[in-house]
Amino acid sequence: MNEICLLSDAFPPIIDGVVNAVTNYADILTRDGYPVVTAVPDYAGADDSGYPYPVIRYPSLDFRRSIGYTVGNPFNISTIYEISRRDISLLHSHCPFASTYLGRSLREKLDVPLVLTYHTKYDLDISNAVRSKLLQEGALYALVENVSACDELWVVSNGAGENIQSLGYEGDYIVMENGVDLPRARADESQVQAATASLDLPEGVPVFLFVGRMMWYKGIQLILDAMAALKSNHLDFRMVFIGTGTDAEAIREYAASLLLMDKVIFLGALRGRDVLAAWYTRADLFLFPSTFDTNGLVVREAAACGLASVLVRGSCAAEGVTDGADGLLISENAASLSVCLARIMDHPKAMRKLGENAAENIYISWDDAVKKAEERYQIVIDNYRSGKIRKRTGLAHGLFSFSSDLLNAYESIIKGRS
Repeated sequence: MNEICLLSDAFPPIIDGVVNAVTNYADILTRDGYPVVTAVPDYAGADDSGYPYPVIRYPSLDFRRSIGYTVGNPFNISTIYEISRRDISLLHSHCPFASTYLGRSLREKLDVPLVLTYHTKYDLDISNAVRSKLLQEGALYALVENVSACDELWVVSNGAGENIQSLGYEGDYIVMENGVDLPRARADESQVQAATASLDLPEGVPVFLFVGRMMWYKGIQLILDAMAALKSNHLDFRMVFIGTGTDAEAIREYAASLLLMDKVIFLGALRGRDVLAAWYTRADLFLFPSTFDTNGLVVREAAACGLASVLVRGSCAAEGVTDGADGLLISENAASLSVCLARIMDHPKAMRKLGENAAENIYISWDDAVKKAEERYQIVIDNYRSGKIRKRTGLAHGLFSFSSDLLNAYESIIKGRS
């Protein structure tokens, strides 16, 4: 097999679930002997010198103040030319916007299949980032058209597949779960002490943990309201938040308004997987009442360290979790969460048993996840070459015009704010 080209709208120094997936794909494919090249937006201060594979950066616009990301320009001719000169067997996009536009252009040049992994509910990202209804509708149309144009669609959960179908996608999909890069083991006590010793974490007081982007749509208000209910009932606890995001300041202000600052700890972004593993090991339960996430890598990261999660019943993050066996499931409201926690927080052995079962039942390593992808890559390539996959040619001129106009509009907005 020749090179696998991984395309992503986000890449380090950005840190999120998609970036985690792309970098693990690239690292494990390279280790397993598959040549890899990544094509990602440029980012000020990015240092790509340490990667064991080429990283091709293409021009981008800076939207970090509004949506936390840079937005790449996939229509850059020099980028398309540079990548199309490489000996590529398959294109694998990890975002249905810029990356897939670039992938479609490269497919025209290279005559190789294009796979897309649908990671998250992008319609919610669109509604949060774009206020104009007209632009929202155009972006959703572009999303579905881009997904439909790919040769095979992978989704990280059944819920992710149902989400894209609800937006108008009519094709098939394959569930290809993401893994986690933490080993299945609790952190050493010395690591836990180093990460947590300076903080107010009294012995015997339960510690609840959230890891992720600090955005309201992650269910964070629900968590804080539940903490307020526990405090009003004179129950002692500590609630630790790890992560950053555009709502971080508002979330802190809301916690202060609930008089929770003696119970809640905001750590911001933490660097180092060992530090994160230490927190997963120190906590008693992982709280992740998000109905936005389509997979919830952090739920499996927690399970790797023997930490069970509290999740919303029916959410994508709760897929594969059995209530009372390897996790706890609640309704999507603060009362349900507070009642659930009040019932179990005085039973550390029960919480530990749930965590042990989570490690056994729901943990998936990145090695296993990428091994499955490697096997599927060859099937896709064979199907494409044999004609089982209908080759798609031609790009919608009107759609590309809309996308170019959208990028120009974004650029005008950014320049107006600077």
